[in-house]
Parts: sequence; C-alpha cells; structure tokens
Amino acid sequence: MSLQQPLAPLPREGIGFTTSWPVRTGDVDPYNRVRLDAVARYLQDVAWEELESGFFHRTDPVWIVRRTVIDVVRPILWPDRVELRRWCSAMSTRWANMRVRITSDNGGLIETEGFWINLNESTNMPTRISDQGLAHLARTTSETRLRWRQWLTDLAPAESDTDLPFPLRATDIDLYNHISTSVYWQAVEHYLIDIPKLVAGPHRAVIEYIEPVLARQHVSVRSRIETGDRTGEAALRLWFMVGGTTTTTVRIGPLPELG
Repeated sequence: MSLQQPLAPLPREGIGFTTSWPVRTGDVDPYNRVRLDAVARYLQDVAWEELESGFFHRTDPVWIVRRTVIDVVRPILWPDRVELRRWCSAMSTRWANMRVRITSDNGGLIETEGFWINLNESTNMPTRISDQGLAHLARTTSETRLRWRQWLTDLAPAESDTDLPFPLRATDIDLYNHISTSVYWQAVEHYLIDIPKLVAGPHRAVIEYIEPVLARQHVSVRSRIETGDRTGEAALRLWFMVGGTTTTTVRIGPLPELG
C-alpha cells in the first residue's frame, strides 16, 4: 500500500468491534468541524475499549502506533453522534494494520487506518502477538505478511525563520513519558487555520512517528506547501524536529481519486 492507494474495505458487514458516543464541544473547531486531534483521540479510545473488552489486555496489553491515515470523506459536524467500527485489515506476527470507520448519524464519514506494533512490556521492543491474538486478528484479513514501509520519505527542509516552536505541556505527555499521539495533530490544526481550503473538501491526512519525543525535549515544526503534479492542489507538509532530528512527519492533501 502507498500514499495514493485506497484503504482496505470492510470484508463483510456486521463484523469488527463497535462502539459509539456523542460528539462533544471540546472535539470541534469554531465551525463545528470535528478536528483531527479529536479523531486521533477517538482512535485511541476505540483501541482501548477493544483491548479491555476481550482478552488482549491479558495477552497483548502494550501497543504503539507507527502511522495513522485519516481519510475525511464527509466531515463530521457538531452536534452529532459517531459510531466507530474497528477491524484488522492486514497483519504479521508482530504488528497489524487496524482500520476504523467512523460514521455519524448525520452522514459524516471518516475512514482511518493505523499501523500498530505489539510491544514486550519489559523490553519495549516489538514482540510476537499471542496465538489467541493472531487468531482473532485473522478473522477479518487474509493478508498475513504485512511489512513496514515508510510513506513520507522526503527529508526535512533546512532550518529557517519560519520554523515554529512547539512547547510541550505536562498534559501532553502519556504514561510512557512520550508526547501523546493526538497532541501532534494540535500543531497540524494550528497550520490549517491559514489554509482552510485543505479541509473544506475530502482530504487525506497521514502522520508517521519515527522517533518518540520525551517530556522536556524542545520541539520545533518545519512546514512546506507543496503542489501536486496531478491536480495542482496544495498539500501541507510538516516535520517535527528535536535538534536536527526529524521525529514525526505529516502530510495533508486532497483525498486521492480512489475509484
């Protein structure tokens, strides 16, 4: 799979883990659009609910996400209620692509996919998923040779006076002493204020986490607006930097024509 390919479809209706909740006012921007950082929290919450609802919290309790893809097909606007359906679309013995489809009562649709890695609790290194876990994931996919391949490979541009500092707050840090994955999207939303056309129509947002960022580290964000060869439409590129090291990369552009 690559940056321009469609996300895997639901194999058949009625499968996967489902949950729902109302859209809250803290999830939306001044135009009532559910923000990307809220979508990221939704993905964390549905993953946690699935983990706790079955056996995974006993057999495979620690997972990290390496990449998240968010395809906003039709925006979700407050007030509304969302349903989230989560299933595995590809897997290997140590990681899995987990799809989440977010639909709303008023017709919103957001398709997402996350590359999740199973970690050993003691070493924090990728480890084999339990036999029970592998059997559960395989119920919704026949792809069992998933490989990691980075999508956003272009290097960060040179340091410039347009770099923005991204100060970390105590509430940005998760239980692993890293920046919570949803916090990066807050910086993305800051940039989108100046380019609202990017989220006015269907769009794809991709984030790849390369290195963890720890509490008290000094983070800056570099940006570039790129023009696509096919449509000429703009895309936003961001690089999160600690010193001279790129820790996280982001791209937001028009949703590819996937038909």
